Amino acid sequence: MPSALFSPIALRGLTLPNRLVVSPMCQYAAEDGAATDWHLMHLGSLALAEWLICIEATAVSPEGRITPGCLGLYSDRDEAALGRVLAFARRYGVAKFGIQLAHSGRKGSALTPLESGKPLPKDRAWMAQAPSALPYDADWPAPAALDMDGIAKLKRDFALATERAARLGIDLVELHMGHGYLMHQFLSPLSNRRNDRYGGDFAGRTRLPLETFDLVRAAWPEARPLGVRLSATDWVEGGWTPEETVALSVELKARGCDFVDVTTGGLDPRQKLAPAPGFQVPFAARVKREAGIAVMAVGLIAEPRQAETIVAEGQADMVALARGAMDDPRWPWHAARALGVETAYAPQMIRAHPKTWPPGRPAA
Repeated sequence: MPSALFSPIALRGLTLPNRLVVSPMCQYAAEDGAATDWHLMHLGSLALAEWLICIEATAVSPEGRITPGCLGLYSDRDEAALGRVLAFARRYGVAKFGIQLAHSGRKGSALTPLESGKPLPKDRAWMAQAPSALPYDADWPAPAALDMDGIAKLKRDFALATERAARLGIDLVELHMGHGYLMHQFLSPLSNRRNDRYGGDFAGRTRLPLETFDLVRAAWPEARPLGVRLSATDWVEGGWTPEETVALSVELKARGCDFVDVTTGGLDPRQKLAPAPGFQVPFAARVKREAGIAVMAVGLIAEPRQAETIVAEGQADMVALARGAMDDPRWPWHAARALGVETAYAPQMIRAHPKTWPPGRPAA
């Protein structure tokens, strides 16, 4: 039987051989924004299997980083360092590459999760930025509310990072507007208390994300796809809602958005959610159904038949794995075996293909 999961999908001029995506995963291994040998190993290993690898949340400015170890694409040094990693992965691998461009907002200037994830000590901290001077949590410092000059610079930073991504030959860009980072902070009434044109009602709160999207779309090659990651709900009363997510997705599609990567939460520590396999898929299915746009589903998707069902039943057009990809960088190989289909192997790895094993080798 043909596999929906391993069927091709076309997004503008990019045709992907399957619906598998490596979700952006912060590695906290950069040096002043620049990729290191860790990225060479991490992305190079994942590239030996055939899927779209979306590079981790990549800051468009130094103050847009979450932690000092976060990746950036705001300097010539950053561009050169990431170019070295991509050249290596492309030389030996069979994957396509996307990148998630982001700004941390009030969740920036933090220690890495391994170091507690709390705000940086004052002697190492920088001033975080946000739509309003509201701290992320009670023990977090208040960020600086962006003024009009700051908003103008922010939009330029996203456009310049997009131009760098284009020069690097990256296949796809995703703008991070979820997980409680800066664009999400503008969207949610819990974090956006502005009384100017960038706050207030739905039109005001979505204005900056949409203006930024327009600038990025103009800076990004027409033939390459551009998508957005949205948190479909804050999981907090009075916050951003699934209905607003659908409405914003409709507007984004009209402006040239090619897909929405649907996640949830991350804005407010009061959120109440119960993670379980596929718990965010219904939100993706709703956006796909009501906004009429291609969607990517995320959230504890780890089993081949689970992923196959999500695509085959039309709940999502693509599925993205994070923990599953870290646990098994060859996940596409093993999923293809389980579903009885073929997928590409990097040439140096071809002896791992089931057809090359002696008789008696398990099929999966």
